[in-house]
Amino acid sequence: MQTDDYAPYLGELAQADALRTRKVVQSPQGARMVVNGRETIAFCNNDYLGLAAHPRLIAAASQAFEQYGFGGGASHFVSGHSAPHYALEAQLASFMGMESALFFSSGYLANIGILSALADRHTTIFADKLNHACLIDGAILSRAKTVRYAHCDMDALRTALENSDANSPRIIATDAVFSMDGDIAPLNLILDLAEEFDALLVIDDAHGFGVLGKSGRGTLQYFTLPERLVKKRVVYMATLGKAAGGYGAFVAGAATVVEWILQSARSYIFTTATPPAIAAALSQSLHIIDEEPQRRAHLHMLIGLFQQSLALKNFKLLPSETAIQPIIIGSNYDVIAVADALMSRGFWVPAIRPPTVPEGTARLRVSLNAAHSVDDVMDLIMALVDIDAEWENEGAGQ
Repeated sequence: MQTDDYAPYLGELAQADALRTRKVVQSPQGARMVVNGRETIAFCNNDYLGLAAHPRLIAAASQAFEQYGFGGGASHFVSGHSAPHYALEAQLASFMGMESALFFSSGYLANIGILSALADRHTTIFADKLNHACLIDGAILSRAKTVRYAHCDMDALRTALENSDANSPRIIATDAVFSMDGDIAPLNLILDLAEEFDALLVIDDAHGFGVLGKSGRGTLQYFTLPERLVKKRVVYMATLGKAAGGYGAFVAGAATVVEWILQSARSYIFTTATPPAIAAALSQSLHIIDEEPQRRAHLHMLIGLFQQSLALKNFKLLPSETAIQPIIIGSNYDVIAVADALMSRGFWVPAIRPPTVPEGTARLRVSLNAAHSVDDVMDLIMALVDIDAEWENEGAGQ
């Protein structure tokens, strides 16, 4: 095989309007961003609380850079486990009310590490069909038997558990908030099934952490899950590059299971530690999440405003009470056209296409942010309505 042999594959992607491109960002992440030289109102990032460019995070990172330098130097088991990393893990465990926490370099590394550490070829993993790629890949790397159940279908999950080998270790793995639909898994019901069928429950709360729950503790707090069952059954993962505004991820839970992941997860053991400054900045993020609940309150007000304002319009919204507000367009060609039309008006809303989402469900993924104003959201809505009207007029004239 030669390098040129991949050219036809790229051509096929282009023909299907599935070729992905990158835009060059020339500003900090936030509600307003400069991309390809143009300022936009950005509804494209996962910086849900508007912390990515917060002065306290920048100051904490700058101080840590001065004290610890730039690089992590080596893996955590060699020389990379710095005092800021150590302090952050203790803070994360306390923040989540868990016995222990382990900091990973990214959410992807966390999930493939968690599942490959907890499962093997004797294990059965029960996975929601819309789980994120990192949970899917973690299950594959673990070599476990994987049973995928229909999205958030508790009857299907129950049936799968009933039909499984009771002598085989069982793990249920699910996103808490689904990244492209914005809906929330019924974790209370899933945890009940985990207890009934003696299974661990691995939760990926990437998009719930910091946003959901009275004090931002994510979906565990949102559902007020019983502490006894959480300690006994739950392995909790959340990313820190979204609502926390930084980078990395963590797993939290009972001390024994976290220690086993520490000792077994190849994606942790064989990865160079993140720069200590990242851990120092994330420590400030956790303080801000606690100290500024008005950020969550404002975000949830914007979510309600967006949904109510589009409810009477001719848009196919998915039911979501989170910062992720998808608008189904349908074809790859059409969703790119709408995204381009929005960009021409100064709004950056990403077009999400297969294989990230199922065929025929290409969508705009509107990400709301606590740094957005009411005017920002209303201006986006008016732009969507104008574009929709223009399309209808063009269709009528044909």
